[in-house]
Amino acid sequence: MSFISVFDVLGPNMIGPSSSHTAGAARIGFLAQKMIGGSVVKVDFTLYGSFARTYHGHGTDRALLGGIMGFDTDDMRIRDSFDLASEQGIAYSFTPNELETDVHPNTVDISMVNASGQTMTVRGESLGGGKVRIVRINQVKVDSPVNTAQ
Repeated sequence: MSFISVFDVLGPNMIGPSSSHTAGAARIGFLAQKMIGGSVVKVDFTLYGSFARTYHGHGTDRALLGGIMGFDTDDMRIRDSFDLASEQGIAYSFTPNELETDVHPNTVDISMVNASGQTMTVRGESLGGGKVRIVRINQVKVDSPVNTAQ
């Protein structure tokens, strides 16, 4: 029997409108910038599935960029992510990819460069309710389905 907490029903504290498209996106960005270390100076987001179709309207773009700058899901600065990134000298782009369909519907590839010139690519999936999964780092799978059949 699966346990469902009240947080699964209500979702996380967040800047809305969507726990998948904003809270999850912010968390993926936050985790990605923690992995590369140092200040991110350039970031390219490639969006798949639902992220690719609705990223601007649902605030996924602002949330991803906010996460890259270290903002938590409920940080009011997410609303101003574009201006703040520009002020910090962060170059950024968003590219929808609707050709690759064999991915989770809320998937993003984040290609980053930090101030030291190091590069890293992280693929994350927003699972709903603000939960995320990092599935690839520098093209290496880090999370894959487990066969639980005995």
